[in-house]
Amino acid sequence: MGRDILKYGVIAGLLAGGLMFLSFWATGGAMPHGILGMVLGYATMLVALSAVFVGIKHHRDATGGGVIRFWPAFGMGLAISFIASLFYVATWELVQATLIHDFAGSYAEAVLASQKAKGLDGAALAKLSAEMDAFKVQYADPMFRLPMTFTEIFPVGVLVSLVSALVLRNPRVLPAR
Repeated sequence: MGRDILKYGVIAGLLAGGLMFLSFWATGGAMPHGILGMVLGYATMLVALSAVFVGIKHHRDATGGGVIRFWPAFGMGLAISFIASLFYVATWELVQATLIHDFAGSYAEAVLASQKAKGLDGAALAKLSAEMDAFKVQYADPMFRLPMTFTEIFPVGVLVSLVSALVLRNPRVLPAR
């Protein structure tokens, strides 16, 4: 099981990290903020984390004789997701070092511009500006940034692991050939 976890975790991590890096590289480091950025980001995570399903199914068919119980399947999915999440975090650090040199500043500007466009002004805008300045300071600290980045993808991996374990515990779903 450990070999399958490592294999499919690396596959998922390379997909998640590779798709992220390619998307930022192709746009010259520009990134869409807001709903478009979230949809694109989470869609690529789901594509990459499909390796969780494939990994559990492969293990079920190759070593389990076409059968796997829920908890072992769920645990395997979590382990694959954990490895993929580590790759994702490492790639985000690489993207920041090479393509996006001031993510926090860019994000803060986008949030402030969005709120100005919605009509926010005066004291509320000043308060938001101060919060964004505090965010930039926090984001510069790796002990804040790394876990924050990890929590972007790992909950998606938990959900994919849960669904995969629920589906694949039934040996009639995509039976081994």
